[in-house]
Amino acid sequence: MSETIRLTGVSKSFGQVPAVRDASLTAGRGEFVALLGPSGCGKTTLLRLIAGLEAPDTGEIEVEGSLVAGRRAWVPPERRNVGIVFQDYALFPHRTVAQNVGYGVERSGRARRVAAVLGLVGLAGYEQRYPHELSGGQQQRVALARALGPEPGTILLDEPWSNIDPLLRQAMREELAEILRRAGVTVLLVTHDREEAFSLSDRIALMHDGAVVQAGSAEDVYLRPADRWTAEFAGAANFVPGRLAGDRVDTPIGSFAVTPNGHGEAVEVLIRPERLELLPDAQGSGEVVDRQFRGHDVFYRVRLGDGTTLVSQRPSTEIVRLGERVLLRAHGDEVTVFGAP
Repeated sequence: MSETIRLTGVSKSFGQVPAVRDASLTAGRGEFVALLGPSGCGKTTLLRLIAGLEAPDTGEIEVEGSLVAGRRAWVPPERRNVGIVFQDYALFPHRTVAQNVGYGVERSGRARRVAAVLGLVGLAGYEQRYPHELSGGQQQRVALARALGPEPGTILLDEPWSNIDPLLRQAMREELAEILRRAGVTVLLVTHDREEAFSLSDRIALMHDGAVVQAGSAEDVYLRPADRWTAEFAGAANFVPGRLAGDRVDTPIGSFAVTPNGHGEAVEVLIRPERLELLPDAQGSGEVVDRQFRGHDVFYRVRLGDGTTLVSQRPSTEIVRLGERVLLRAHGDEVTVFGAP
């Protein structure tokens, strides 16, 4: 897959405050990449650096094989072949839908291109309406059509669903993602929503404190996190003590396969809640101290004899009662191991 975006060692500070630190990232042609991380971790700044709305202090940015920032190179935003959809859409309130979408499109062939992208986003027939005459979802599609108008190779999305009613958000993000996949463009999505990133993207770049700490598929980030912070941000997690013994690690709730990396070394073992089974047993080592019914599944908190609390996520068809004693069993062949805390 050829690369549309490449960042190498990019850093950006505002005064004494570092926003992006030595970030490296690639996005292949037609790939959907989510920049995932907590608020304030540098996601939007990284997006603005790619768009050309900010200049990096160090590092290089390439778009479609051409250097656009770094080594004294600088290509302005309008010449980067990159479209952006802002969080607030930034539509021109005094211009019609057609005029908004046509902004930035060459005059020759403008009417044809406007008609084409409005058809793509499902707004054919809305050309003469103004933004205030549209719903929030329709405004979002106008903003997307405007970004697609000049036929960019890459579309940047800055938390585009943050202003949408939560009841509509899932349907709208699936609709927008389908439109972008049909358009065949590379997509970089900024989001702090794990579910959004996991369900929509081909690959996730997880950011923390200005740095890209891990990039890979949703499965990689969730099942093979690079460190403990990543493991906790990617979803609910249990950490139990373990001791390496060749290609196994022994824990209080079982022995698991690992890549051989020592013998007798104390470590932490990550076990996701859905892998932790609860077996009712009057002599069990754990007690169910909390039970949260969520429809298709139930979250249980189980306290062990030493005071440790673990979380188990089980199908709602498996009924374990509050206060019941249980045996804990982690299923699966391999676990993720971290150094001792």
